[in-house]
Order: sequence, then structure tokens, then C-alpha cells
Amino acid sequence: MTRTLSRVPTVYILRCADGSLYTGYAVDLEQRCAAHNAGRGARYTAGRRPVTVVYSEPCDSVSAALKREHALKRLTRAEKEALIARTLPC
Repeated sequence: MTRTLSRVPTVYILRCADGSLYTGYAVDLEQRCAAHNAGRGARYTAGRRPVTVVYSEPCDSVSAALKREHALKRLTRAEKEALIARTLPC
């Protein structure tokens, strides 16, 4: 079975309209982001729309994505911002 890019377990960080950051994981990041922006993604993001994906990292499995999500959630905001800055194109 070949996985398409849209079906790869991915951990992500969203920047909400109020500037806050939200970390989560999805098997289909495009669909999950659309759900967040439609107000169906998470209670946290529902009132902070629109959201934008500012960081994403593909993982080998859902289990690996959940572990990475947990690790990212433990980072400080400054550490998350540094991670985002390192991955943004010049």
C-alpha cells in the first residue's frame, strides 16, 4: 500500500488569529486545517479563527505523531517560535 502525502501522520503547529499557537496531529493535514477553520477542529481554535499552519512534520506512524505532539506541547512558546523560524523559507 502506498501512502499519499495527504494521508501521512503529521504533527503540526497552527498560528491562530489572536497570535496564539495550537499543536496537534492529523492523518490528513489539509482536511484537519479546513476543519479548524470551519470551527469543527478543536474548541480552542474555534474562537480563534482563521488559523494558519506554520509548522508541520511528517511521522512514520500515528504513534510516532502522538509522541512528537506531546514533546512539542512541552516546549515553551519561545522554543516553538524558534522551531517555526528554522523551518520557514527565506
